[in-house]
Amino acid sequence: MHSLPVPKVVGIASGKGGVGKTTVSVNLAVALAQAGKHVMLLDADLGLANTQIALGAHTPLNIGHVLRGERSLEEIIITTPQGVRLVPGASGLREMAALDSGQIAEIIRAFDGLSEPVDVLLVDIAAGLSPSVIDFLGACQYRVVVVRDEPSSIADAYGLIKVLTLEEQLDQNYMVTNQVTSAQDGRRLHQRLNDVCMRFLGQSVRHLGSVESHEMVLQALRKFKAVTEFAPGTAAARDFRALAQAVLDLPTIEQPSGRLQMFLGRMVQPQSPA
Repeated sequence: MHSLPVPKVVGIASGKGGVGKTTVSVNLAVALAQAGKHVMLLDADLGLANTQIALGAHTPLNIGHVLRGERSLEEIIITTPQGVRLVPGASGLREMAALDSGQIAEIIRAFDGLSEPVDVLLVDIAAGLSPSVIDFLGACQYRVVVVRDEPSSIADAYGLIKVLTLEEQLDQNYMVTNQVTSAQDGRRLHQRLNDVCMRFLGQSVRHLGSVESHEMVLQALRKFKAVTEFAPGTAAARDFRALAQAVLDLPTIEQPSGRLQMFLGRMVQPQSPA
């Protein structure tokens, strides 16, 4: 009997809201599913969860039912029309927006009990620097900070990267430049922010990719679809497919730098030969 694969666990965060973090998470998840991968998306923006809306999915249960002991993690997971396995967060519940570290750890440990194959787990994390945000980011092997070319987004992205690198001692931090006018502009934005990180933090943040701004991304969201299915010929759809490949090409990590890890059981089990 073969062991289950160890998933790549990718946390997607942003220093501030409104930069397209959930749009990136949803479109990346669909692009990975279209590439034939087993992809799971955890909506960890627990108080204001909305990935199910973006994917046009009906989610009668959510992570709150797991924390209250009413359902298991397996029971709340649904498959969206795009083939993404979605772990729904809760929307509009104040208590879900203020979970303590013990409750976050309970969610993280619940993934050890899953018996289905997962190639990539994307974790859509709330904006900002709250303790729950840092706990979730620490449970991921890779961390992606989404940034737009505007002063507040750049300043807040730097603040998040500073906490991850200096205070939390986390490596494998990446950047996605979103809603840029061209790939060249995306690279320039990354270079500007990375220069500041190198100067003041002494660490580089790698560029995972750029996503060009396109009206079809918003139109797709209004139709509860990803842009790769709604308008597959657009530059934005091309960018999300490239981003999906960049995630698949991320280096394998033998020893993650965080604390409690998602799918820890799979990391420590002996791997059967293929």
